Amino acid sequence: MTLPELSKKLQQIDFCMMTTYGGKTLSTRPMSNNGEVEYDGDSWFFSYEDTRKIDDLKGNPGLSLTFTAPPSLLGKPGIFIAVEGNAQLIRDRQEFEARWTEGLDRWFPQKFNTPGLVLIKAHALKIQYWDGDEHDVIAV
Repeated sequence: MTLPELSKKLQQIDFCMMTTYGGKTLSTRPMSNNGEVEYDGDSWFFSYEDTRKIDDLKGNPGLSLTFTAPPSLLGKPGIFIAVEGNAQLIRDRQEFEARWTEGLDRWFPQKFNTPGLVLIKAHALKIQYWDGDEHDVIAV
């Protein structure tokens, strides 16, 4: 599978699980996946600054993302995707505006003007997938 083929599959998955490392423990939480964006190895997530995930990423930018899609109507297993990467924390309002989609209003009612807003850029270093027929690592 190529990165563009994987991007098409990721556009159909609404949420992923993000795991961060807090020094002594791992912490995992669901994050909204923006399916409107063509995946190029970078995932983008909005968050509030005063959260555990941001504290974790300040101490260690390493993270993992896991995505799953349900089986097809014909019984073929869904796809499982595991991304290992590093995060960059962005606090630039222009970047907020460029990455904003209306569905985010649910969590951030003042949109990109929300106080304490931060953007997480998760850059993939390694991507693995399993889809029932094949599994592999995609070079990023």
